Amino acid sequence: MENTIAKKVASLLLEINAIKIRPNDPFTWASGWKSPIYCDNRLSLSHPQARTYIKHALCAKIQEQFEGVEAIVGVATAGIPQGALIADALGIPFAYVRSKPKGHGMTNMIEGELKSGAKVVVVEDLISTGGSSLKAAEALKEAGIEVMGMLAIFTYGFDLSVNNFTEAGIPLVTLSNYNAMLELALEKDYIQANDLESLKSWRTSPSEWGK
Repeated sequence: MENTIAKKVASLLLEINAIKIRPNDPFTWASGWKSPIYCDNRLSLSHPQARTYIKHALCAKIQEQFEGVEAIVGVATAGIPQGALIADALGIPFAYVRSKPKGHGMTNMIEGELKSGAKVVVVEDLISTGGSSLKAAEALKEAGIEVMGMLAIFTYGFDLSVNNFTEAGIPLVTLSNYNAMLELALEKDYIQANDLESLKSWRTSPSEWGK
């Protein structure tokens, strides 16, 4: 069932061009890393079929794995619409965490009303290294909020991100992942068999790939 959902989500993201795969014409990330893949899950918001499936799948994950959740918190900016959709569907409060405190007014980093000790699930659209997601989780903990876990649409599955979440003691749950996407992409001819070795080596050592 897990792999079925992972491949279905990957299929939807590939169909709407939210995931682009270019092993021979790589993208350059802000970090300077070369990447054969670019993933923009925000595009799913513009496609009702994909948006609805992802919303229901995220809600199901929360109900299965985070019993007793009291609020949903999105990570700015891409986690905000996904989190709001989930919170609305579940009928529970929503808030979001800024990347840095607001520069005026109340100088809030957390926007919305969360009770001290509230049990929350943090929502992201994509996990790469996990740095910004875990920074948001830390801000919530410092405000006295209980972070039950992190939920995202897709993860690259880098060892660095796995280790970061493990060290932070925060469970990470995602709908789809890089390996499931590669399997589906090969089945659907988005990539060729001779691309696989290069694509798999990128996930293992992204900072060195393409050099």
